[in-house]
Amino acid sequence: MIETVSTTEGFEALAPEWDDLVRAMPRPSPFLLHGWLAEWCRHYGADAELRVHVARRDGRLVGALPLVQRRRAGVRVATFMGGPEAVLPDVLLAAGETSDVCAALARRLGESGCDVVDFNGLPEQSRIAAALGRLEVIQRIEAPVLDLTGDWDAVYREKTSSKKRSLHRRRRRQLADLGRVDVSVARSPDELGPALEEAFALHALRWDGRPDGSGFATTRGRSFHRAAMARLAAIEVARIVTLRVAGRAVAFHYYFALEGCMYVHRLAFDPTLARFSPGLVNTLDAIEAADAEGLRRVEFLGGDERYKVELADRFEPLYQGVGALSSARGRAYAAARMNGIRLRLRLKHSPRLRRLYFDGVAPVRRLARRSPIAS
Repeated sequence: MIETVSTTEGFEALAPEWDDLVRAMPRPSPFLLHGWLAEWCRHYGADAELRVHVARRDGRLVGALPLVQRRRAGVRVATFMGGPEAVLPDVLLAAGETSDVCAALARRLGESGCDVVDFNGLPEQSRIAAALGRLEVIQRIEAPVLDLTGDWDAVYREKTSSKKRSLHRRRRRQLADLGRVDVSVARSPDELGPALEEAFALHALRWDGRPDGSGFATTRGRSFHRAAMARLAAIEVARIVTLRVAGRAVAFHYYFALEGCMYVHRLAFDPTLARFSPGLVNTLDAIEAADAEGLRRVEFLGGDERYKVELADRFEPLYQGVGALSSARGRAYAAARMNGIRLRLRLKHSPRLRRLYFDGVAPVRRLARRSPIAS
């Protein structure tokens, strides 16, 4: 049986069965866990219509397609719940279920009245892209992946040269010259709360005056992450590794541990210590912590920054899928959306334009944010 859940109360009622579907995914996404999505709806979904298409067999939840629908320029656009951060979204299927369930959910989507679907962060073998068959799909994110099937020390030696390891040791010594260096791993609700507040402060310092689309340290972003972390801490998924020097937090690495995998979410460091590479040092500490608890894969989930490429074994890219389901207006919207994505990708691969965007106009942005007129 296929039905559509359109209320937050109805979605909350799915909680007891939902996360089992997420854990059964080929690449389980922590951003589709029930607690994360429920809090996202509460904090960011006020202007969206909930469209969670679910499949039941003998009363048991066996499939789900968690979407929201919004009107944009007069067009009804369906996206995955969770917004841009909903990385690796897809149809959820219970273990042992076939593509027939996926096809039935895709048909329900086609009947839901939306004009366009706009799916961000899709995995390469996306179930929903295959089921719809009418999406234009384009690679957006490189998404490096590191296997931790061996001991971390051995993996680290394999991935880095002796010169690079010497540099890392020197950075740690330089930090130690400033005061005692401590590394903590927050896992329990009591530990994660204070660690998250330190993370907010470090993120604000790191991105002051620079473009940051995450909204992590905004007023609403803080409220969302406090609530979402409380839910994820209850199922032992959230982790924050913090690097402290002389008792002061100088870097954090916020990740999720799900089905044997480390999913990198947010990281930042105190920019006044940038010459000592505290962010890289803390990333190495975080991977070591993940290895110590038995995680065997690191999903960096981001771009091709040098430190990620140096550590990674391969790329498993993420894709954008856009397609019109009905109406000429929907087709025009989809075409314009894809043209905009292609333009952004060209700009992204221009080093000169990237430097201008991130650094050249940073003083102007910083001044504007602090101006009484701007506020």
